[in-house]
Amino acid sequence: MRASLTSRRARRGLAAVVAAGTLLTVVNAATPAMASTASSPAGDSQVECSSEKPGLASMLSHDIAAALDGRKGQSAMAVYDRTTGTTCRYRATEHFDSASVVKVTVLGALLRKADEAHRRLTPQEDRWATAMITKSDNASTDALWHKIGLAGVERFLDLAEMHDTVPGTGGSWGLTQITADDQLSLLRLLTSENAVLTRSDRAYALDLMHRVEADQQWGVPAGAPATATVHVKNGWLPRKTNGWRVHSVGVFTGGGHDYGIAVLSHGNRTMQDGVATIEAAARLIQRDLTS
Repeated sequence: MRASLTSRRARRGLAAVVAAGTLLTVVNAATPAMASTASSPAGDSQVECSSEKPGLASMLSHDIAAALDGRKGQSAMAVYDRTTGTTCRYRATEHFDSASVVKVTVLGALLRKADEAHRRLTPQEDRWATAMITKSDNASTDALWHKIGLAGVERFLDLAEMHDTVPGTGGSWGLTQITADDQLSLLRLLTSENAVLTRSDRAYALDLMHRVEADQQWGVPAGAPATATVHVKNGWLPRKTNGWRVHSVGVFTGGGHDYGIAVLSHGNRTMQDGVATIEAAARLIQRDLTS
């Protein structure tokens, strides 16, 4: 982890305090007083769940732990479900190289910057954004990353309260340091009324995530009910240390569904190993939430 992380968190915290007087997000609800909690061990950590639905926290913590325990590499996970008042977390504050899941953050920063300039996206920005999300096009991401600038990305992270996310330096957006908690904060932001992204911004982003190309619709959509509309973004990146980074984040709406899942992993021997880990957890989460 780069040395600037501590100072970055401190500056983020100060920025959030300053912004609080003029910008209030409404996406972080407190855990309901009547929620039950449960935890199950997975490796040297615990899967911790809370739910208003009787028995669901225990079921989820047990099933997620069973899916993740014993697999090679390291993973992290965070889940919310507004319908049942459920949250789950596993190593959710640990940092991972972002790979392409950061592209949703780039999109959010682009939309916010355009809003602050009181303008719509240009046709070129729309083409870049569409290719970046639906095709995971890196050249389009490079163009938007430089157009938004580091200050624009950091401003969006501050407003979105993604305080533990550290942008990659220079053009290295794929080495942005992310956590499952912050990814879930972003997914909540895309699916609720808030002062950071307008209704049209959120609809635009979710539409692009819904139109991801078929060969990239793996990961957290595994096991999704046919009645749910799926919005997903995945990331994958091999490096000499910690092997393959394989991540998947997504939200599930419509048909009475209102939940999000973020699963991050590294240390995978192959990309498919990472996909298998994510999908094993996702299938059980989807089954438990929708049963």
